[in-house]
Amino acid sequence: MSDDTKKVGSVAYHNPGSEYFEKRGLKRYAGVWSLWALGVGAVISGDFFGWNFGIPSGGFGGLLIATIIIAVMYIGMAYSLAEMSPALPHTGGAYSFGRTAMGPWGGFVTGLAENMEYVLTPAVIVVGIASYMSSISMSLFGFDLPPWVWWAIFYAIFVGLNIWGVELTFRFTVFITFIALGILVVFWIGAIPHFSWDLALDVPPTEGNSTFLPFGWAGVAVNLPFAIWFFLAIEQLPLAAEESHSPEKDMPRGLIFGIGTLVVAAFLTLFLNAGIEPGAAKVGADPNPLFLALQTIFGQGVGASLLALVAVAGLVASFHTIIYAYGRNIYSLSRAGYFPHWLSVTHGSRKTPHVALIAGAVVGFIVCLIIQNSEAIFGKVPVGAVLLNMAVFGAVIAYVLQMVSFVILRRKLPHIPRPYVSLFGEAGAIVAALIAAGTLIALFANPDYRVGIYGVAIWYVAGIVYFAVYGRHKLVYSPEEEFAVKHAMNAAD
Repeated sequence: MSDDTKKVGSVAYHNPGSEYFEKRGLKRYAGVWSLWALGVGAVISGDFFGWNFGIPSGGFGGLLIATIIIAVMYIGMAYSLAEMSPALPHTGGAYSFGRTAMGPWGGFVTGLAENMEYVLTPAVIVVGIASYMSSISMSLFGFDLPPWVWWAIFYAIFVGLNIWGVELTFRFTVFITFIALGILVVFWIGAIPHFSWDLALDVPPTEGNSTFLPFGWAGVAVNLPFAIWFFLAIEQLPLAAEESHSPEKDMPRGLIFGIGTLVVAAFLTLFLNAGIEPGAAKVGADPNPLFLALQTIFGQGVGASLLALVAVAGLVASFHTIIYAYGRNIYSLSRAGYFPHWLSVTHGSRKTPHVALIAGAVVGFIVCLIIQNSEAIFGKVPVGAVLLNMAVFGAVIAYVLQMVSFVILRRKLPHIPRPYVSLFGEAGAIVAALIAAGTLIALFANPDYRVGIYGVAIWYVAGIVYFAVYGRHKLVYSPEEEFAVKHAMNAAD
């Protein structure tokens, strides 16, 4: 072992020299409203599509109860992250929390789970964007493009935007998030006069069940992954810690304001999109549920199509912001050596992780293509729904591990500065972890999506094998690693 290599437990750290970190710099820009927009924008596409795929297997009531349960989980988690993030203000986010609480292996398995979530979530969204764009282009212009062309166009635009610079990234995030929320407000106000319980409860019940729970309580369980789509990715905010001017003050406010906004939006959308023409059953089977609702409110024709075109802003907001998230996730894991080092190089003048951004887009695009062209494996199920369940698989594993990290950090490092303390304490984290674990089990309840989940599970295992064989010998004292090693030594003393 060379002089610049230090063995620490089962891993080895290398001293790469100052030039290594000079090639991996970031810029500080974000304030509280940029962080709020990053969190809300990342999630807002869940109000435009994705959630509705749960209606055929749970009905309105099953999805409503699942959404209440999942909202409790995200509130507990948001407050826990609001405590951890300013206490550990590093770009690593979930990986950083897991690393400090549970060591290098804990950090890696947490970061890898979040990596799967953030690489796959933009793939879900770009499928939704392509579906909306196909409907709009046919309605307005009478032509369409193959789905993969729409995917390529939108990946190219928004990866490029994220590479251009953090200032432009956050400015566009604030702008597009307000546009998306504006569209939802127009929809909510317009939908109220059209709401009908008969339409919300029009899924035919199975024998012995009601129209509210047409598939019984089993319909609640299978809807947990779809309810997550109303909130998934709010937890990405800690990834912006090294690009925030004041993460100690702004990160907690961004997280708490963000989850409040999303809870209100989720329940308004669920009621008003499912409870107007053409009814919940048809809404659950359509890849463009908000487009259906806008046609009900404004009529068939150019007006509804133009509104739907503007509604794509909601999907774009999430697509753009989660590209930001996977870029920072890959960057932080690579900078610390868990992923290959070359993935963390940043652009010389723009200081954005361009290699990580491009790599994540390539993986997401390839996964979309595989699922679209593998009907023999996946069957005739929506590509977006398969990807959604795959992304949720990674997400709920990361959630469980982050909430476990919260409890460990409270007990193992009680004296580290905590600029914000969670309102719900350990109880909030434990409840969130239990709901996330239950959702992980529920993912396997629907046989239509199991193949995709098995595929992402193989991805997870392959990543762990990579780290065991190679990655753990190539670690670097990044900010996350230095913080964790220092406090581990202090705790031992």
